[in-house]
Amino acid sequence: MRLVAACVLVLALLCRPAAPASLTQSRFFTTSDGVRLHYLEAGPPQAHTIVFVPGWTMPAWIWERQIEAFAPTFHVIAFDPRGQGDSEVARTGYEPGRRGRDIAELIEYLGPQPVLAVAWSLGVLDTLAYVHVFGDARLAGLVLVDNSIGENPPPLPPPEGPARPKPTHADYMRGFVRKMFRSHQSEAWLDRLTRACLRTPEPAANALLAYPVPRTYWREAVYATDRPVLYVVRPRWAAQAENLVQKHKQAESVLFTDAGHALFVDQPARFDDVLRDFMRRKVWK
Repeated sequence: MRLVAACVLVLALLCRPAAPASLTQSRFFTTSDGVRLHYLEAGPPQAHTIVFVPGWTMPAWIWERQIEAFAPTFHVIAFDPRGQGDSEVARTGYEPGRRGRDIAELIEYLGPQPVLAVAWSLGVLDTLAYVHVFGDARLAGLVLVDNSIGENPPPLPPPEGPARPKPTHADYMRGFVRKMFRSHQSEAWLDRLTRACLRTPEPAANALLAYPVPRTYWREAVYATDRPVLYVVRPRWAAQAENLVQKHKQAESVLFTDAGHALFVDQPARFDDVLRDFMRRKVWK
C-alpha cells in the first residue's frame, strides 16, 4: 500500500502543470507613428484591468510592488512611455498630444474592456491629455498621484538660492532619484533606477518638462469626466485636492503626509489599501 501511495504521489507531481517562469511578462506594441512601446503584464487577462503610468523618465517597473500586490486578482499593466524604460527612444513625440495618444493606443490594444488608469507625476498630465482628446469611454476610473491637476492654487515657484554651477544631466538625475523617497531604498536599487531614468535622452527629458499648454488644459480634462476620480497627494497639492472634491461629484482625495514623491514606493501597503478600497467602493462595485 505504501508503494502504491508513493507511486500515486510521484505521478501527481509529474503531471502537475509547471509553474510559470515569471508572473510578469514583457510585452510590446507599435504605435500609429511607428514607435515600439513596452509594457509589463501580469495577472489573469479576463480580470478587471489596471494600467499604471509612471512619471518623468521613470520605468514601468517602479510599480513592481503594486504589480506583485494586485496581479493575483487583477489584470495588471505597467506602461513604459516612449523614451522610457524598455520602450523605443523615439526622435519625436515628447509632448502631451502624442503621449496621450500613446496611452489611448495602449488601451485600445489591450482589448474592449474599460480600464482603471493609475498615473503618477508626469503620468498624471499624460493621462489627462488622453482624456482631453479621447474622452473617458474606455476608462472605469482615474487615480491621479502627486502632481498638479491645473486646479487652484497654482504651484509655487521653487525658492531662489545662491548661484551654483549647473550639474551635469547625470548628476542631476542621481540627485533627483534619491530625493523622491523618504523611506530607505538600497543603493543598488537606486542606482538601477537612475540608470533607467538616464535612458531618456536629455533633450527629450527637457521637452517633457516644458509641455506647451496652459495649466487649465489639465483642469478641463479632470472636470470633463464623470468617472470616479481618486487624487492621492502629499501636502503640496492638498489645496488643489480640496477644490477638486468640492467641485467634482465623483472625486475624492487621500493625503499622504509623511512620504516622498514616490509615495507608492515609500508606503506601498497604505497606497495599495487605498487603491483597493477605491476600486471596491467606486470603480468595480
